[in-house]
Amino acid sequence: MNLKLNTQIRLGFLIAVGVLLLTSVASWYSIQQLGFYTRQVERSYQIVQRTDNLRMYVRDAQAQARSFLLLNDSLYLVEFQQTVPKANDMLTDLRQLTGDNPRQQQRLDTIGKALTEVLTYLGDWRAERTSSTRAVRQLISGDKRVDTLRILLSRVRDAEDELLVGRRERQDIYQNTTPVAIVLSALLAAIIVLWLFTRIGRELRANERLQTELTTTNEKVARRIQIIEALANRVVAGEYTVRISDQEQDSLGNLASSLNHMTETLDASFTSLQTRNRELDQFAYVASHDLKAPLRGVLTVVKWIEDELSQEISPQLHQYLGMIKGRLQRLEDLINGLLAYARAGRADRPREQVTVRELVREVAELVVPPSFAVAIQEPLPVLHTDRLSLEQVFTNLLSNAAKYHHRPAEGHLTISALDLGDCYEFRIRDDGPGIAPQFHQKIFLMFQTLRDRDTAESTGIGLSIVKRIIEEQKGTIRVESAEGQGSTFIFTWPKR
Repeated sequence: MNLKLNTQIRLGFLIAVGVLLLTSVASWYSIQQLGFYTRQVERSYQIVQRTDNLRMYVRDAQAQARSFLLLNDSLYLVEFQQTVPKANDMLTDLRQLTGDNPRQQQRLDTIGKALTEVLTYLGDWRAERTSSTRAVRQLISGDKRVDTLRILLSRVRDAEDELLVGRRERQDIYQNTTPVAIVLSALLAAIIVLWLFTRIGRELRANERLQTELTTTNEKVARRIQIIEALANRVVAGEYTVRISDQEQDSLGNLASSLNHMTETLDASFTSLQTRNRELDQFAYVASHDLKAPLRGVLTVVKWIEDELSQEISPQLHQYLGMIKGRLQRLEDLINGLLAYARAGRADRPREQVTVRELVREVAELVVPPSFAVAIQEPLPVLHTDRLSLEQVFTNLLSNAAKYHHRPAEGHLTISALDLGDCYEFRIRDDGPGIAPQFHQKIFLMFQTLRDRDTAESTGIGLSIVKRIIEEQKGTIRVESAEGQGSTFIFTWPKR
């Protein structure tokens, strides 16, 4: 079963921790048991020692009593009196040490009675008069009691010796197995940890190699991407003959091939487009020239008729001739408008510093009647832009506002600007008749007018030209208006 490295590491750590915990518990238990049996062995030694001491005190008391009987020396009586409490204290210690052993407690109860009897019997000798016959009899009788007490003490000692043997065996077992268990568990844990570190080290080295490979690959890919970005920037700048020499068989190589194919297609398309634009310019020039020539001829003929036959022409015919001149002039304006629309935004015009406030004032003086009130709200910006295109936009919008105003002598125009960050929003507001909402989009289409052509001469191309110029500058234009409430034309113009 193949496990992931992370799973192996986690499993190894869990095993190592488990082994350490188990060995810690086992070691703790073994140490506890070792301590317990050590204390038991020590207690057994203490019991044996005190049993021997009690036997020694009984023997000393017997010897002191004999010496007193035989020698009638009071010094032995004093020593006897000192030995008796020692023997009783030793018996008390034995009772405390064997408190967990009921069998030994029973033996000590019997020993206590025998000891009391022996010490009482030996103590009674002090009231007896010493004589050799009685002393011998007392000694013989006393030896029997003392022998019985010694036998009882020997049983206690023998029983404790048996317990001592078993306790020492268990002590030896735990004393020997505890270090072995600790060493083995430590070795096992060390082996597991060493295996984990080996695995981790191998994986880290593999990761370092992979990181190095990834760094090299990323640097290579970054260089290739920079080449592709450079090509894209050059294409955006208008260079369509650039190519990328990337032969790698991967996604970037395929992208490079696609970009090469795209630049080839763009180069061919723009070459064709430039050719057609030149043809269109030539056509527009020729068409305007060839169309204007007969128009001027017809207009000249009409003027000749008016000049030479003015006395013979009826008023009705004079009206018809005036209508013909108006239609001819409108047709010439239409041809000029079409030519201007075809060329709008296509000329490569230089950029220059433009103070919009001065530009608006100049345009207003040219196209707005003096009777109109023109308000320029500050501040208007200073732009680095195509002056002629911006001037054409203001010219069309201001002239339309004046031309279509329903009060030619009382019109009021307001021009303002708002900074939107990367562009300016210009507003041209009038107090004219307004435009119904359903015509807000229609007015920007070719040849669309909202008034009778006999009422106001218009080709319907001016706002189309304005819209095209603004869109060439990546701006937008819209109108806010309602019938009877004036109109506000709003357009955006980039700062640079």
